[in-house]
Order: sequence, then structure tokens, then C-alpha cells
Amino acid sequence: MSIRPLTRQRRHTYYFLRTIRGFSPVFLDTDVDMTRVQQLREAAEESGRRYSAVAVAILAAARALAAHPRANAALHGILRPRIQTYDGVDVKVALDKTLDGERVVLSAVLRGADAADLDEIQAQLAHHRTGDAGRMPEFAPVRRLQQLPVWLGSLLFWRTVRPPAGRRRVMGTLAVSSLGHRPVNGFHSVGGTTITLGLGRITDRPVARDGQVAIAPVMRLNLAFDHRVVDGAEAADLLADIKAALEDFELPVVHGAEDRSVSLGGL
Repeated sequence: MSIRPLTRQRRHTYYFLRTIRGFSPVFLDTDVDMTRVQQLREAAEESGRRYSAVAVAILAAARALAAHPRANAALHGILRPRIQTYDGVDVKVALDKTLDGERVVLSAVLRGADAADLDEIQAQLAHHRTGDAGRMPEFAPVRRLQQLPVWLGSLLFWRTVRPPAGRRRVMGTLAVSSLGHRPVNGFHSVGGTTITLGLGRITDRPVARDGQVAIAPVMRLNLAFDHRVVDGAEAADLLADIKAALEDFELPVVHGAEDRSVSLGGL
């Protein structure tokens, strides 16, 4: 058996997990028929546009959360607890990155995702996924935080996210994490926001349609909610709305100068 110190590259994760210890998470999940999303992605690719399932899920979830303002909120304060409701949806996305030779999880916050279009979300995702974490200015605060002594870094992180504005800047108002690129059907995590979504892989599974069994691409969608802020009924309504938005998703596809929506009704 060997003991090794916590590396400085992992200190930001340690600070984050210490900060969210007060959460009271409850977990829900559902299956989403991704047939429409998959076919619309293929149709878009024919016109030269590529969209990831994560980008589509972020767009659907951000717009659904905007319609549930009680869930687009956060609890602040200990002696005088109060709930801060946000006027827009900023999505924190977990990223698998390498920093100074060590594999770590970093996060990027996509501002105003509920008002963005799919091209904007996809572009931001691609930028953060492919960029060098050791050089990107977006990750400069994390790099500086890692250079501090643990006691000072922990205190600084806590002071940064304690006020509502700082918490939103660092953690967003909705957290999304995906392990769908690996053989993971589903998972639950707490991303520091009242609502956290976990996306599993899309895999062919039997589904019932009009009394018949068919094979469809299905994704497990997991939702964790902070019970201090919302109750199960509200969270269940939100999850149902996200599921419906994905299963009925429509994507504008460009054909030359013409821009129209692809409709795959009857799927």
C-alpha cells in the first residue's frame, strides 16, 4: 500500500466537493427515444453541419429550465437562508481535459444557453473540448488556484462562490455531464447547481410504438435536484419536459440560401 499527496491538478475538484457538501440531492431518471434527434443530426450533416447529442440536450434542457423558474435557482445563506432565482440559464458543462500531464475534469459555463441557437452551443462546446487547458484563458483562474496552498485555495474558492453572482459565474445555473462516449448507460452526479443532468450513451433498445415492438436509439437521462430548493413534483415535471423536447426536437437545416425546419412527424 502506498500513500501519495493530492496533486495540485486535482485541488479544484477537492475545493468544489467540499463546497457542495450541504446539498440534499435526490435522483430521478428516464429513458429518451432519440430517434428524432439522430435523424435530424444526420439530415443536418448532409448540409455540412454537425451537432453532438450533448449540444442538442443542452439546448433542450436550457429552454425547459427557463420555463421552470423555481428550479432555475439556488439556495444561499446559512443563518438566513434565501433562494436566488436566475433570469437566464447558464449551463456548466463538465469536460475531460489534461492539465500538466494529468487527466482532470474541468468545466466551462455556456452563458445564456436558453436564448442561444444550436450552432452557438455547438461552437462553444467544440471550442472548450478541443482547446489546450494549459493555455486557454477560460481556465486561467483554475490554473492560478492550483498554485496556492490548499488552505488558501480552499478559502478563496469558497469566498468566490459564496455570493450569488460568484456562484453563477463559476457554476452556472444548470450543470450537464455526459459519459455517453463510453459504455455507460446512466449515472448521477451533483454539479453544484439545483439541477444537474447526467447523459448516458445512446444505444439501440426495444421500445413500444402503437402496440408494436420496435428498435430505437435510446438514451438514459438522469436528473439530480437539490431538495432544499425544489420538490420532486417540480423536478419530475422538468425531466418530463426535457424528455418531450428531445423526442419532439426540430432542427433548422440549411439548403443553399433557404432555411427551413425538418419535420419527421410520425416517428
